[in-house]
Amino acid sequence: MSTKTIAIPVEELYQEMEVWYPAYRLREAGFKTVFVGTGKPEYKSKLGYPVKAEADVKEVKAKDFDGLIVPGGFAPDFMRRSPELLQLVADIDQAGKPVGSICHAAWVLVSAKILKGRTATCYFAIKDDLMNAGATYVDQEVVVDRNLVTSRRPDDLPAFMREFLKLLSK
Repeated sequence: MSTKTIAIPVEELYQEMEVWYPAYRLREAGFKTVFVGTGKPEYKSKLGYPVKAEADVKEVKAKDFDGLIVPGGFAPDFMRRSPELLQLVADIDQAGKPVGSICHAAWVLVSAKILKGRTATCYFAIKDDLMNAGATYVDQEVVVDRNLVTSRRPDDLPAFMREFLKLLSK
């Protein structure tokens, strides 16, 4: 059983599969997951499915986690407005710990300013945002650039989690 803890930021209008699939896969593999909110005790998905925040971003630090996965949906547009969340993402990345991003979650990576000089993927509609942030965009189901794992959409989740779990095992 691992003692590693992975942060999963949550916000309103998250994409259900992009929160719960990674959470369950990580738990199955023996990792602890922590849903990190931006100030509220609970958030609703795009379809109304609730997730309870287990920690507040204002009360955690990068040292508390061994990795982080940012889910997509409309939630990243809210997440990127939290300076504390952007700092957490940047600090975890700077520490070389695994950082994952699915679909529209790449907006958070853009706002955290961690994409310059890296190769990544995302939902095609925001590829210009990635490129404007200095990333090389590729249209692949999963892209790994050092400690960064990115995917395009929910269909890519199996490949995304395979690569994220590989990074955690190092």
